[in-house]
Amino acid sequence: MADTDLAPVVKDLLRGLGDSVRDDFTRNRRVLSFAEYLDLVVSEPTRQLRSAAQYIVDAFDHFGSSQVKYPWGEVRHFHMFDAPWAKGEDRLFGQEHVQNAVYGVMRSFVQDGRPNKLILLHGPNGSAKSTFIRCLGRGLEHYSTLDEGALYRFSWIFPSTKSTKGGIGFGGVGGAATDSLDSFAYLSDDQVDARLGDELRDHPLLLVPIEDRWKLIEQLLGPSIKSAAFNVSDYLRGGTLSPKNRAIYDALLASYQGDYIQVLRHIRIERFEISHRYRTGWVTVEPQLSVDATERQVTADRTLSSLPPSLQSVSLHEFGGEIVGANRGIIEFDDLLKRPLEHYKYLLTTVERAALSMTSATLFLDLAFIGSSNDIHLSAFREIPDFQSFKGRIELVRVPFILDVRHEEGLYQARLQEAASQRHIAPHTAYVAALWAVLSRMRKPQIERFPSTLAETIGKLTPLDKAELYSSGKVPDDIAPDRARELSAQIKELWHESDTYPIYEGRVGASPREMQTVLLAAATSTRYAYVSPLVVLEEILELCKQTSLYEFLRQDVQATGYHDHKKLADVARGRLFDRIDDEVRAAVGLVEESEYARVFERYLTHVMNAIKKEKVRNPQTGRMDDPDEGMMKEVEKTLEVTGRPDDFRQGLIAKIGAWSLDHKGQKPVMSDIFADLLRKLRDAYFEKHKKTIAKGITDLVMLLSGNEASLAAEPRLRAQAALETLTTKHGYTRESARDLVGTLAAIRYR
Repeated sequence: MADTDLAPVVKDLLRGLGDSVRDDFTRNRRVLSFAEYLDLVVSEPTRQLRSAAQYIVDAFDHFGSSQVKYPWGEVRHFHMFDAPWAKGEDRLFGQEHVQNAVYGVMRSFVQDGRPNKLILLHGPNGSAKSTFIRCLGRGLEHYSTLDEGALYRFSWIFPSTKSTKGGIGFGGVGGAATDSLDSFAYLSDDQVDARLGDELRDHPLLLVPIEDRWKLIEQLLGPSIKSAAFNVSDYLRGGTLSPKNRAIYDALLASYQGDYIQVLRHIRIERFEISHRYRTGWVTVEPQLSVDATERQVTADRTLSSLPPSLQSVSLHEFGGEIVGANRGIIEFDDLLKRPLEHYKYLLTTVERAALSMTSATLFLDLAFIGSSNDIHLSAFREIPDFQSFKGRIELVRVPFILDVRHEEGLYQARLQEAASQRHIAPHTAYVAALWAVLSRMRKPQIERFPSTLAETIGKLTPLDKAELYSSGKVPDDIAPDRARELSAQIKELWHESDTYPIYEGRVGASPREMQTVLLAAATSTRYAYVSPLVVLEEILELCKQTSLYEFLRQDVQATGYHDHKKLADVARGRLFDRIDDEVRAAVGLVEESEYARVFERYLTHVMNAIKKEKVRNPQTGRMDDPDEGMMKEVEKTLEVTGRPDDFRQGLIAKIGAWSLDHKGQKPVMSDIFADLLRKLRDAYFEKHKKTIAKGITDLVMLLSGNEASLAAEPRLRAQAALETLTTKHGYTRESARDLVGTLAAIRYR
């Protein structure tokens, strides 16, 4: 079809696409001459002088970070792992210690001048090792598309004899068509006889002789050349061109009788982007029986027959393989220790020297090595005689299972949405799976590691108690206030208790891969028209029967419920209905949730004024009255305060003060500081009005089951309002509310 036959709208579309691609090509400086690139180096030296390790550090920093507070401490979270380029798809949940460990190792590589160790992520199967590397790699891919992440390589351009009068511009014999050019970088294809690329993507500044290069670097960086934030790598300090580039460079320099500027005319600087798909700057090596680099002689290649005679006689080799494709970026060794030992012994010298010995030459690399391994293979690897040789070249970073229910729930929610497609997912479905998985990973505390005053308290902690301590800092309700404060101060020690143990907390338990089977079965179940948490619980019980398949199910059951996976499913079921109960009681309740907060804030106001021996303004009369001792005692009775009231009240004020020290400049948030006490107030209220609430729930079940005609007008209106609250505020549908509220009523409000 001729262009004239195309509709005007198609012509406009093609013209717009053409303009957009051309503008992008020009704006992103896809092609430069060497002089133009040198100008870029002068204008932004730290960007153009960075090594692969510095580039990775800069990518971490580009996406930013923030401090995240957990009950066990504060830690930096890098936003790269939120996958902002994909709107959070395939993000990494939690694992901040892994993020910081890898970032710290990369920073040490920058200071050392080269990545002289292989970072080995190790942990149980399914602990997000691959997810971490995927987020890192995709972050580098995205960063390389931005101006601040631009990367450059170079190729050699040889002008066509058709565009010259007597040759191709060597030794001053070329014609006017090319002799007047400062660079051949912008010649069109019909003006070029040959273009030789560089599979290693040598840094363009390697074209500058070493002594002159170092003088240039000193001139560009000045006093900051030895700063803590930036360090010029060994690769740029003393690195040389790849063998093929060196052979071409030497041949051209000889042909031009030492005229360096004439050699640089043949250089085309090209921007490249990191791409896993195209094996550029990020390559994954699977646990296969193959070497990671290859070479072949290309001098006789027909496409190079138009090279000048001085190059046709030079032996040129082309290099390939995973390490070559990954140069100037990262290489990932997936399940490294599954490979036969002899297939990665070369890493000992390659990682340490940042160089790879080939048959005909040695390749100098600018590359970060990162691998993954499960703990079983690592334990076996530690036993072999060669381990000591590898030990100094490997930086171990542990990646345990997630122990925070909130992170696991976020992970499963994303998995459920993928599996469920358009089906409704009932509230708390992901939570039930996440809670059971985390409970299966809990390890019984070693009480001898803690103060003697806490030994009994910590010895009684159940898996659920530990899970709630880790995620929200919630202390079990039956612990006395003084012990509760002491336990809160020990959460960090509890979190890190097993770090030095071979079987650390988070090494054994249900993995996300096993839970994926549970979630998929629940998402495709036809028992309900939606995805139900009750089906998830049934699938978990089915999983618990498969003791021959899963090692974690064969652990010995310990006191207070550790490793009793069927009972842990009952615990998860109980917490599911606790959540549903909270939502339903609030939906049919007589007062708003905020009422508890108002009562508690009034109590705190009177407590603070009583301690200061000051009066309190009466909101009704406006008079200044003494603090209401009767009201304070009534609240303390509801909270089941033991011991002297004055000690309890002083403890409240101290807790507010400690929170304010951690949140300088922020107004105290009582609902966060005293979440446990507010919960007690709410539960006490509901207990007091249990019969009334039970009647409201019964009416709601009648409405949901289609028997609303038997309800009087007022109860029916209240039930309809409760259903509206459940659907709009908590995410139920009428069907999921019918089943879950009906089950709740049957087991708790019969």
